[in-house]
Amino acid sequence: MSTMNDSRDLTPPAHSPDLADRRRVVFATVIGTTVEWYDFFIYAFAAGLVFGEIFFAGLGENRLLLSFATVGVSFLFRPLGAFLAGHLGDRYGRKVILMVTLILMGLATSLIGLLPTYATIGVAAPVLLVLLRIIQGVSAGGEWGGAVLMAVEHAPGRRRGLFGAGPQTGVPLGLLLASGVMALMAMIAPGDAFLEWGWRIPFLLSVVLILVGYYVRRKVEESPVFAELAERKQEAQMPILRLFRRHTVLVVVAALVFAGNNAVGYMTTGGYIQNYATSPEGPLGLDRGPVLWAVTGSAVTWLISTIIAGAVSDRLGRRTTYVLGWILQLVGVLALFPLVNTGDVGLLFAGLALLTLGLGFTYGPQAALYAELFPASIRFSGVSISYAIGAIAGGAFAPMIAAALVQATGSTTAVTLYLAGMTLVGLLATLVLRDRSGIPLGPDHEAEQQVSPIRGLSKV
Repeated sequence: MSTMNDSRDLTPPAHSPDLADRRRVVFATVIGTTVEWYDFFIYAFAAGLVFGEIFFAGLGENRLLLSFATVGVSFLFRPLGAFLAGHLGDRYGRKVILMVTLILMGLATSLIGLLPTYATIGVAAPVLLVLLRIIQGVSAGGEWGGAVLMAVEHAPGRRRGLFGAGPQTGVPLGLLLASGVMALMAMIAPGDAFLEWGWRIPFLLSVVLILVGYYVRRKVEESPVFAELAERKQEAQMPILRLFRRHTVLVVVAALVFAGNNAVGYMTTGGYIQNYATSPEGPLGLDRGPVLWAVTGSAVTWLISTIIAGAVSDRLGRRTTYVLGWILQLVGVLALFPLVNTGDVGLLFAGLALLTLGLGFTYGPQAALYAELFPASIRFSGVSISYAIGAIAGGAFAPMIAAALVQATGSTTAVTLYLAGMTLVGLLATLVLRDRSGIPLGPDHEAEQQVSPIRGLSKV
């Protein structure tokens, strides 16, 4: 149980935000991360549904694996985005990074919607696609750390889990928006029309979403923790060097916590289930529209469980909430493919909904957990780089691994074992950590923050 009390809500009075400021920050982070993840997910959906046919058409029978590989390529560049954003964010603030990442992601997404196909420009088409996907990866690597720190560092100490769940809802909201728009376009432009032009509209809509996100984000104040660091001129000069000199083990453990969630989550956000259920060459051959609507519905259950988990973590502590989440996630993993393989869209939705219950409980508390693990002066670098490494170890190639396992074995049993194994990795990494719910986040408490959260270690 958490041992939080009023004395641990130690946001510096000079920079303490009022309730209206806090709500504005949460709203801005939710809007911004939703736009970012909408952009990221429509790529993954299109990779599973159309990119193999239109961008990799001349590259043989492995075109689907190549298409899913481009989903993973972006993850390899997330650490670059995390390193850049962490370094600049710890030196110049959280807000400026959020503006830059939003614009980069949106521009890359919009340009994908304008790309010529393989039939038009040959091998240049997949090359340009990969380059734009790399830009998306750099942007995603820098986005998350800034968004969650803005929310958590503005939050009252007793409600960090709930406030931190705000930007976390950007994933299910982005999934909801992306799958909903894709499903709508599948209705408006069915069959060949979807391959020819229907898939492009969701990418081009990103322009509008960027303008909305930019407008909202530019109105929020800088994080009070960074504001105090800047006022005292205590910004870290070499934050990444300090991070790896003192906190390497912590970065690895934190990354493994996220990897356990991310590998499982990318069964839907990475487009694998959509492709598996709808491919004419696969065992189910379901219609594209109903499957996309089922994914859209599961995004709602993910959204709700993410918010609930953030609030629960304020009562039970981050560690206990995570352990509960890993148990729920394992149940969802074991039930997923037996339900999907029935070929019934209603049962497919049930499988996804059950899975997202566990995903919400292993994702909702993550913002507060990560923020409480690292000292204030290098916190942006710590959370961003841990997140990026966890994304590579978890979700980067999860859809491609799943496709390869089914191709090699002819069944989904191996995929279930793979996802169950990643869930257990996340559970073990969580058990290694102490619960630091409610630890003061300001620069006055760096000595306390430096004490290792890893069991058995007193200093990092």
